[in-house]
Amino acid sequence: MYQYLPENTGAIVAVRTSGKLTRDDLHQLLPEVEARIKQHGKVRFYWEMEAFDGWEPLSFVQDRLFDVKHATDFEKIAIVGDKKWQEQLSNLMKPFTKAPLKYFDEDQKEAAWQWLRESSLAQ
Repeated sequence: MYQYLPENTGAIVAVRTSGKLTRDDLHQLLPEVEARIKQHGKVRFYWEMEAFDGWEPLSFVQDRLFDVKHATDFEKIAIVGDKKWQEQLSNLMKPFTKAPLKYFDEDQKEAAWQWLRESSLAQ
């Protein structure tokens, strides 16, 4: 399941996921992200995992295909989680995007937002 966060405006896509992401979740979320890309050219993505258990099998494949299709459409990606496998997942995602991607522990949400909002030149 996913939900948009209040910061989800303009060229910033901000979501929190929990439980398992389903195919229906992605059928709703991915077109919204594509619309933002079309509108802004590139987006910054904030992904907060809260009690996140992963994807249903076909959803994982669908999500990776989306990532490959839009590899150059993300300016920055901040991932916030609380489990070691989530940090490892963020490392596995790096080959699917040209954007700087950074993992933050759950207690570093503010640092994640600060990094996401920084100018791309200040990385």
